[in-house]
Amino acid sequence: MTVRSPARRDFLRASAAAGGAFVLEFSFPFAAQAASGAPATEVNAWVVIHPDDRVVVRIARSEMGQGTYTALAQLVAEELDCDWHKVSAEFASPNASVKRGRPWGSMSTGGSQGVRSSHDYVRRGGAAAREMLVAAAAARWKVPAAECTVSEGVITHGPTGRHLRYGQVAAEAAKLPPPREITLRDPKDWRIAGKPLHRLDIPDKVLGKPVFGTDVMLPGMLHASIAQCPVFGGTVKSVDDAEALRQRGVKKVVREKDFVAVVADSWWRANEALEKVKVEWDTGGNGKASDATIEAMFRAGLADPGRAEARKAGDAAAAMAAAAKVVEAEYASPYLNHATMEPQVCTAWVKPDGFVEVWTSTQNGEAALSTAAETAGVPPARAEVHKTMLGGGFGRRGATQDFVRQAVLIAMQLRGKPVKLMWSREEDMQHGFYRPASLAKLKGGLDARGRLVAFEADIACPSILKVVMPQAMRGNVDFSAVRTLNDMPYDVPNQRVGYAMTNGHVPVGFWRAPGQQNGVYRECFLDELAHAAGQDPLAFRLAMLAPGSKDRAVLEAAAKAAGWGTAPPAGVGRGLAVVNGFGSYAAGVAEVSVAADGALKVLRYVVAIDSGHVVNPDTCAAQAESNAIYGLGALFEACTVKDGRVEQTNFDDFPIPRLPDMPKVELVLVPSGGFWGGHGEPGILPFQAAVLNAVFALTGRRIRRLPLRKEDLKRA
Repeated sequence: MTVRSPARRDFLRASAAAGGAFVLEFSFPFAAQAASGAPATEVNAWVVIHPDDRVVVRIARSEMGQGTYTALAQLVAEELDCDWHKVSAEFASPNASVKRGRPWGSMSTGGSQGVRSSHDYVRRGGAAAREMLVAAAAARWKVPAAECTVSEGVITHGPTGRHLRYGQVAAEAAKLPPPREITLRDPKDWRIAGKPLHRLDIPDKVLGKPVFGTDVMLPGMLHASIAQCPVFGGTVKSVDDAEALRQRGVKKVVREKDFVAVVADSWWRANEALEKVKVEWDTGGNGKASDATIEAMFRAGLADPGRAEARKAGDAAAAMAAAAKVVEAEYASPYLNHATMEPQVCTAWVKPDGFVEVWTSTQNGEAALSTAAETAGVPPARAEVHKTMLGGGFGRRGATQDFVRQAVLIAMQLRGKPVKLMWSREEDMQHGFYRPASLAKLKGGLDARGRLVAFEADIACPSILKVVMPQAMRGNVDFSAVRTLNDMPYDVPNQRVGYAMTNGHVPVGFWRAPGQQNGVYRECFLDELAHAAGQDPLAFRLAMLAPGSKDRAVLEAAAKAAGWGTAPPAGVGRGLAVVNGFGSYAAGVAEVSVAADGALKVLRYVVAIDSGHVVNPDTCAAQAESNAIYGLGALFEACTVKDGRVEQTNFDDFPIPRLPDMPKVELVLVPSGGFWGGHGEPGILPFQAAVLNAVFALTGRRIRRLPLRKEDLKRA
């Protein structure tokens, strides 16, 4: 299946409550029931049905543009067998999840996990509701349920032809026990799932309805702007807030151990007053750190004979010594900010009785709830998180909920008043949890026939898991730091991969497709090896990929769709790469041009993905586009460190791609079935390597260190 140009998603219905309160159908749990003016029935945790047959599907995961909100609703609706045109959705309540024993499972959204790790129980939720509705109709008719069928929310008794709608029996169905055994539909029989149906979240976003954390408005709400120590890990030493407190609209200056915030009647006034607060920071001894000291740390790690072993197969050293030709290269990439369009934002309301309510753009409702409750010193049942849509996440709003902690701390000092904390763009740029910088040394040995017989890689970079998920560490190896190097699909008999964990003072976190820069290193180096062997890059790879393997299938599909083997247009270079990850298999072919001044233009990106099953092809196509433009930015962006702090402050010195930079993206879907992969990140995995390999094909220049600058490609 090939998807070339995704159609525009259309409309979602959302309701706003009266009286000035901020209420969205998908933001407040169960709001749809109250908004309709007629009683609605919860058949089970996933399905709410109105008397007029409208179906509300509860979604546990977050929506940040990736389409999970719609895809999960499709899976539930497929098994429920309702009328898709009558389906809407709402976010499940983290508070209710705690009180009800987590019936919705995980509320974390990252790692392309939204569909692939919850498809089974989500589908079972829809199927269980369907069987309960059929059983209720059968009981009313006093007939065996086996004599009843259902189609698009209408239950029919075969022998008599009688009909009942879901809305007519929902209340009775809700009283029945859920079925013990459930049979899920075969994907080949899907009528709702697997189809390019309209996205449920797009219309309100197009119309500018208040669906993001920045749009929350509550009666009597105050606004806060925050300043944190510009040197990571620093703390507040002293504060002179006298001038700030004299500014119009300022209500309070809040001082905590690691930040200062000004609260005012508008965010603009709060931010203006914040500039008048004189803060002396304790930098904690990190004020001299720089790119140079960080690279020196990486090099020391690579030179450490005690660095961890992430992979060992055969005898790489011996095979390398016997190789006919040895190729070596060093690759490096910088820290990167997530650069979400919506800065970090959270509205917190600590009620007089201590109950805490939070409205925020979060990738993890449970983590936000836990952070809010812990910060306020109350049990989770005494807190609620109202999840909004996200103006970008990319991992920034997942494992770390620092913005929630800060908002609650501020609100605790203004008990009884809702306070919206929003970071300035400068604060957001200089206080992220950055994609780790890394330095890698790669070495390959070719035999006399040009076959790769030995591969060695050593990488030095910070460990994300060591900080945020230490239980996921494998000894001293962070699998997200070595992925793609230690698990490559190529048949190479002798391999060794080493990892030097080099955690400095710069905070790191999961960035879209954690470890994706390793795909750049490996696949660009594979091109170097192919060139050294005098072989076509595609043929060189195919010789090492088993016939029938999924990696081979996507590589062949991408190459065929891109016209590999034919001459590209004049002035155009073509490159390819194949990288699997996040449950899926992906290969990409990029076409580029380079102007006389060195300006790179990515003209076309063909990406083939096997995710096993496809829930919404249109969403997959949108994700492929999103991955391409995000990957394009990563070629040119960098967060540099000087005097212990990130130098970049805004989009003028951290340039994100603009509309004219967008390449033509062609997605080739090759779902082979039998497994569930993701689409939120796989498309980015081969992108940058394919582009850089295309640059070499056109110019003969190897780019091994990012960010890419015009000077790197400028013609002499």
